[in-house]
Amino acid sequence: MNSIKKGKKRRQRIKFQIRKKINGTTERPRLVVFRSLKNIYAQLVDDSNSKTLLTVSTKSKDVAEKISALKSNIEKSKLIGKITAERAISSNIKTVVFDRNGYLFHGRVKALAEGAREGGLNF
Repeated sequence: MNSIKKGKKRRQRIKFQIRKKINGTTERPRLVVFRSLKNIYAQLVDDSNSKTLLTVSTKSKDVAEKISALKSNIEKSKLIGKITAERAISSNIKTVVFDRNGYLFHGRVKALAEGAREGGLNF
């Protein structure tokens, strides 16, 4: 088994362990992070109703103007966290459960979490 398959399998196992413990509700949705090599995505998910409440990513057209000036992916991630927090607060969501989705809490994932906290979300 090559190292790429091994890494994906490891992340999948960690992801399942996290999802056993974390569950989003209407009052306290789950803030899910997904990162690719170029982009980062944040979603607020209500697991009790199986609905996605809001989505923000670096590929969003309304966010693209703000992100184009930033150079590093960490700065972009922090901005995505702040925008997610602003939109969540505008829809009366102040507390969330953070789901790192199997990624280490380091780098871009940590920057997104810090941006969301600076924006006013509690988790």
